[in-house]
Amino acid sequence: MSFMTPGNVVWFEIGTAAPQQVQDFYGSVLGWTFAVDPDSSVDGRTYTRIMAPGAPWPMGAIQQGDTGGDAEGSEAQGGEAEGGEVINLSVLSADVFADVDRLAVLGAKVLVPATRVREVTVFARLADPQGNTFSLFSQGASADLADRREATEQHLEQASFTPGPGMMAGFEIATTDSGATRGFYEAAFGWRFVPHPAAPGAFLVFTPGAQWPAGTLREDAADFAIPAILSADVAATAEAALAYGGRVDQAPAAGADGTVRARLADPQGNRFTVHALPTYAA
Repeated sequence: MSFMTPGNVVWFEIGTAAPQQVQDFYGSVLGWTFAVDPDSSVDGRTYTRIMAPGAPWPMGAIQQGDTGGDAEGSEAQGGEAEGGEVINLSVLSADVFADVDRLAVLGAKVLVPATRVREVTVFARLADPQGNTFSLFSQGASADLADRREATEQHLEQASFTPGPGMMAGFEIATTDSGATRGFYEAAFGWRFVPHPAAPGAFLVFTPGAQWPAGTLREDAADFAIPAILSADVAATAEAALAYGGRVDQAPAAGADGTVRARLADPQGNRFTVHALPTYAA
């Protein structure tokens, strides 16, 4: 399969009015490094790439001054949200303009309409019917960006087969209405949901063309869609998050499959999941 198939989650964004605070937190807790992307920084707002430790190419970005996430407080035709900061998953699209129209019919709310950023990309930001913010983006076709497209594919392959600590290695969707959420993403992107063998009531999420699950969906008291980050030591990461002003929403715990997980939040209130894969005796 190509990891750059439309409908796959291949990026995440943190919208914030305080990009330096975000960098300080995640750099200290997860070892991320950062570099401003001049091609995607527009209107005086920096777009800062996020790199996992040792990774040659970014997996996400910090969007300065674009909170975008409170669907109830957002203008339907774009602009900044009024309800705080946001972390959102980004889904690859073959045609952002057409997908925005199609997803609106399915019940999505348009927060930022399809917008072209030079020759780099076309993006849009929407909220699903449960209020979870997500982005659509397309890859620029310019020959000058060929190395970027190739490097992104290589990074996604590495994250899938040999992920390292600090890398995005999946996603988690929590929902107060599992049936409605699954129905939306099935119709929106062709995702498949398979009952989780180790977590009754939860589902493994298979994105288009995927042989292995790309994420999980589970019932929860709140609705959110967040990146899952690999950690070498979940307990230590949770302690570091607290030390640098974050919080622990779900304490580290091992599931039936041996995976240790915790749900954390940064000082701005953005949730993210960290997990460590089970180890087996040789």
